[in-house]
Order: sequence, then structure tokens, then C-alpha cells
Amino acid sequence: MALTLVTGGTGHLGRDIVDRLVRNGRRVRVFARAPRTRSDVEWAIGDLATGAGLRDALHDVDTVINAATWSPIARRGGIRPIDFFTSPSAVDVEGTERLLSLSGESGVQHFLHVSIVGLDEATLPYARVKLAGERLVRASVLPWSVVRAMPFYYLLDKLLAGLGWLPVWPVPTTRFNPVDTSDVANHVVACTVDGMRGERVEIGGPEDLRLVSLARRYQDARGWHQKILPMNLSDARVRGMGFVVSQGVRGQLSWADWLRRNYPAA
Repeated sequence: MALTLVTGGTGHLGRDIVDRLVRNGRRVRVFARAPRTRSDVEWAIGDLATGAGLRDALHDVDTVINAATWSPIARRGGIRPIDFFTSPSAVDVEGTERLLSLSGESGVQHFLHVSIVGLDEATLPYARVKLAGERLVRASVLPWSVVRAMPFYYLLDKLLAGLGWLPVWPVPTTRFNPVDTSDVANHVVACTVDGMRGERVEIGGPEDLRLVSLARRYQDARGWHQKILPMNLSDARVRGMGFVVSQGVRGQLSWADWLRRNYPAA
């Protein structure tokens, strides 16, 4: 049976991808710094940032799904001044380059890379790092696919939770269609098995929401009542911040439904 290696397989999106591959009867190996308790997958221990364990992890692998990334903003759930100047590249650039090279040596037949919608116009250093990694994939001699996805609901949850102490929230008035990791995982797995290659259709959430409305719904779900200050910014400015609307396929789970699942008391 063909073997699929998933990097980032212990993250939010990675877990959903692994779940769907296993459910579809695929043989799965997860590359991670430490094994988890699930026994329905193989575990390959190593570190994409250093390359440790990567060559062994690719042994007999037919397909690679690269869902690994390193975003300080996402991990801490907030933006710091340093995030406007630099972002680590060891995973998203050097790690991707190393993974591509060793995948070629190992005879990998399909390299699917998960990326982000709107990178070409985004200006934050993390976006530039992600774009550099994506360009390495596009330039590879391997049979590759790139799937771009909108930002995830759980990341918005972390970022908005970090604003809980503020009495006033300045929020751009632009539209945005974030998406749930479950819908992205469905799309990624479909792109893994359909036999097609190259740039794939991007995926976003089912609704185009104004950020002001999105923030108000979040406050309602948390029982919060901070004042929201709408901010009219230029289109170039908001696109540079990553606030775009995906023009690809749409997921099914809405922001309101995600909030009801995660904050049922409200």
C-alpha cells in the first residue's frame, strides 16, 4: 500500500489531514518531534528545522503532504513589534528546501504543499517566508501541488482572545472569509488522491464576512462587550495585512457554527 508522509501532522490542520487519510484507508506516517498516543499511524521522529530524522522518515514514501509551518504570531496568539521586522525561516524555507531535496532522492511521486491565500500581496515577514517556501516547491522538479488556504478559525480565536483586555477594538471594515481546518483537510486530501498536479484551487470559508461583524460575533460568543471601532483602510493596506477573500472552493462550516461548537455556553 502506498505510504503518505505528513509533516506538521500533530498541528490543528495536520491532525485533521491524518484523520481523513486514515479514514480513507491510506497508510500514513507522521513526521514529528515526539510521538503521540494514536496507534493507527506510523511515527517518524525528527525535526524539519534541522533535518534530523528526515531521510529515514522518507523511506518508502510515495506522497508527502507538507503541512508544517512555524508562525510565532499563531503560536503565541498575538502580534509583537518584532513580527513586523522578522520571522524564522528554518521550517518554512530551509526545512522545505531540505524536504524537497530528500524527497527527490527517495523517489517521492507527489509533493503537496499547504500554503496561504494572498501571499503575493501580503507584507508581514511571516508571509514573505511562506511565499519563499512556496516558490521553492513551484521550482522543484518533483511532481508537486500547492494548495492555498485562508486563515483558520482557531487562529482568529487565539488572536481575538488576546484582545480581551482592551476596552476598545480597532477593526478594519474589510471583508474576509476564514475557514475551518476540517474543510481545508477535506480539500487537501481530495487533491492528494485525484491524480492532478500543479497549482490547485484555493479554499476559503463559506461566508464573506466584514471583520467588524466577525469580531462582534466573537464577542457575543464569549459574552464580551468591548466597543468596536471600525477602521477604513486602503485596499492595498488590508491586503498587505492578509485580509482578502478567497476566490476558490468554499468550506462548509461557518464562523457562527464554529463559535457555537467551541463556546456552547454562550
